Amino acid sequence: MTTSNILSLPFRRSTQMSLSSSIRQYISKKYDQHPDMFRHDLEVIDSLRRDAVNVREAHPTGIKKLQTYAGQLVWMTGKFPIDIGVDFTWYPALGYHTEHPLVQNNLQFELINILYNLAALYSQLALSSNRGNTEGLKTAASYFSQAAGVLHHIKTELLPELRMANPPDDMDEATLEALTQLFLAQSQECFWQKAVMDGYKDASIAKLAARVSDLYNLSGEAAMHSEAISSAWIHHMSAKHHHFAAAAQYRAACDCLEKKRYGEEVARLADAVACVNEGLKECKGGYINKAVVEDLQGLKKRLEQDLKRAEKDNDVIYLQIVPPKPELKILDRANMAVARVPPQVAKPYDYFGDHAEFGPGLFTKLVPFSVHLAVSIYEERRDRLVNNNIIAELETMTDKLHEILSSLNLPGSLQALEKPLGLPGSLAQHADEICQADALNRLQRGLADIDKLCASDRATFDEGRGLLEDEEKEDRKFRLKHGTQRWARPESRAEPSHDGGARLWNQAADIDGYFASSTSSDAVVREKFTAVRDTLAILAGSDRGLMDYIPNSRKTEIPELLKPAIGKLRAVYNDALRLESRRRKRVESLKARSRADDVKGDILGEAARLERTYPNTAIVPAHFEEFFDKRLDRLYEPEIEAVDKERADQEKIVADIQRCNREFEAQKRSIGEKGSHERERALQRLDNAYYKYKEIVSNIEVGRKFYNDLARIVEGFRNQARQWVNGRRKEARALEDEILMPPLSSLSLNPAQPTPTRAYQAPTPASYYTQPPQQPPQQQPPPVRQNVHSPPAEAHIQSWADNVEQQQPWPMPPIAPVASMQGSWTPDMGIRFTGLPGPAAGAGAQDGRQGGAKPPARGAWDPNAGIRFG
Repeated sequence: MTTSNILSLPFRRSTQMSLSSSIRQYISKKYDQHPDMFRHDLEVIDSLRRDAVNVREAHPTGIKKLQTYAGQLVWMTGKFPIDIGVDFTWYPALGYHTEHPLVQNNLQFELINILYNLAALYSQLALSSNRGNTEGLKTAASYFSQAAGVLHHIKTELLPELRMANPPDDMDEATLEALTQLFLAQSQECFWQKAVMDGYKDASIAKLAARVSDLYNLSGEAAMHSEAISSAWIHHMSAKHHHFAAAAQYRAACDCLEKKRYGEEVARLADAVACVNEGLKECKGGYINKAVVEDLQGLKKRLEQDLKRAEKDNDVIYLQIVPPKPELKILDRANMAVARVPPQVAKPYDYFGDHAEFGPGLFTKLVPFSVHLAVSIYEERRDRLVNNNIIAELETMTDKLHEILSSLNLPGSLQALEKPLGLPGSLAQHADEICQADALNRLQRGLADIDKLCASDRATFDEGRGLLEDEEKEDRKFRLKHGTQRWARPESRAEPSHDGGARLWNQAADIDGYFASSTSSDAVVREKFTAVRDTLAILAGSDRGLMDYIPNSRKTEIPELLKPAIGKLRAVYNDALRLESRRRKRVESLKARSRADDVKGDILGEAARLERTYPNTAIVPAHFEEFFDKRLDRLYEPEIEAVDKERADQEKIVADIQRCNREFEAQKRSIGEKGSHERERALQRLDNAYYKYKEIVSNIEVGRKFYNDLARIVEGFRNQARQWVNGRRKEARALEDEILMPPLSSLSLNPAQPTPTRAYQAPTPASYYTQPPQQPPQQQPPPVRQNVHSPPAEAHIQSWADNVEQQQPWPMPPIAPVASMQGSWTPDMGIRFTGLPGPAAGAGAQDGRQGGAKPPARGAWDPNAGIRFG
């Protein structure tokens, strides 16, 4: 309960902690700079936090402490990531969980709490200002405007960047909006009060009061959607809304009196009385402090007196028509209260410097975190450019070249004629390479590794998805148990927060798609290996086995007519081999250059240039976009242009090969050369198997990289799912506890008082509907009638609904048959109500039967038998 007619925001509390130790540890792990370089900065940041969190009184010196620490936190967000590894502990200021701390590893969370306390300090300074004079009112209005500005800044600028699925109850959008409008209303109220003191015209004061009423109404509507703002504050806002609506109509009525619009004066006074009566309804239940109630009662008294006078004058003298309320002109508004964000909060970078208000920025010599992000972004972009736009294109062209050569039966057709006996030289080289690489075992180990990585990733993913499925089943079970109206929270797949169930289920569907795609690709690779495994085994075997596989030609000499065609075909085929070799060297050189491309030094130089050019602007990775484009164009644009030249060269060579091969085949047909077909096919199969081996090795490496990258994705998914499910289960337990909580009518607000056995006990609320214990007549004390007729304590609890009269609880129906009271009633026995007898009542009834009392007879009432209840 407040003791003033305006409200202020309490401080959020935090625990003492060493911020410097966590920052020191983070610098040691993540940066290549020693933490001792920043010893002074580490001491300063601890001192700033200690001073800021210890601001607990409404004194202007606390403003600079909070603003300075908040500014340094903003500065630090350019040097460190948001999750630096510090667990910040804060207690809510409003709501029902003010003793339950919230711990977050989040610099933005720390910043929001500090600014929240700055807004609280502004509001408390406004409350402590001397509002008995105009200067004090101007000061209070300024403080309230700044409090509203800070809260609006938190809501619009900082809360979207908080990266928390569920912000604290007193920091959600509804609460911040309600507090912002509340402080604007109280700032406007100060302007209204100053106008009254300065003797402004009634029309101007009415405009100010109407705007005050609007702002209180906006704050009350937003507060209804908040889980943290108490019902007492909501009643306060509603009462003030009606109060200033009445005040505005009263001043408008005074203006009508001055302008001789007597009928309108009566109408506005009547509406003002109705408004003030609505405000007084909010005072029921003791929610509102005495100052607000007295203001309403004083205004009501004044309004009723003026209304009585105005009606009499108009009925007797002026005889003007009193317009109905819908025909009254809506009052104009004069808005003076504006949410004003202090410049130290809105633009903190303007206050850093050796002689500036915040002093020099801390950790200035530390390489900004944005630079590390920029390095990572550049490396990722460079690798994507090199691998996708250059190397992948070259490898695709090489694969296409091999396909064309294989379709032309090259080089098998040439080798069969050029080397009719034994092994061709190129084939012998391929066989040696296959043997040295242990090709079969290498491929089998690679495929086994792929299976293991896939199984590991699948197990991690299944664990995360299993958590989601279990939580969904639990939520469905609770929903069936308690009903959808009481189990009022989003379903698992529809939970819309940043880290909510909808995003996790969508991510699970995406990962499932990755597995489906990878499984299909793995099957294709296995089919390739199965198709060439036997041929590779021959290549990897002994020379004798290889020679036995390749039949010798029947003719050992090349026909003279074929020699020119063979020479031309061999020449263009060698051009293709040279093109492939040159391309392979280009790829290896490009990979080496990419690995040696160290951009960190240049980015540091660019960051220093940006800091000199824009000293008051935080450096973000987006500032390096132009630098990235220029560097990538300078280093890799020639390689991209070379890809087009390689494509043109290959097309020319392929055309020459196809032309020469047609001539070669035509000459073979003309001379009837058929003796080398079997040898030609065998050589071609071995050559195709060698290149297929190379292709499978490349596919396995791509698969390894894919599953290693996927491992990080599924591990992150599982951890996020586990964290979200734990939060949902905690939320479910709290919600079920709330649902299963006994109704308010079953709680007794008056503690039970022990009484002697023979004394009369005042009934509990439940005893108004049950029969009290029966006592022997000689032990009955005098009846206590006021306890019998007093309503239960729950009947005095104020309803939250508007315009709803208090209702007494309905009597509870009896649970068991009610035993009738024994004997007839006499005046010295008091009045007893029938109900369920307890053990004592049963004993009393038995004593009565032993005393000779008879059960009541049914039929007509005998006046001599007395009055009986039951």
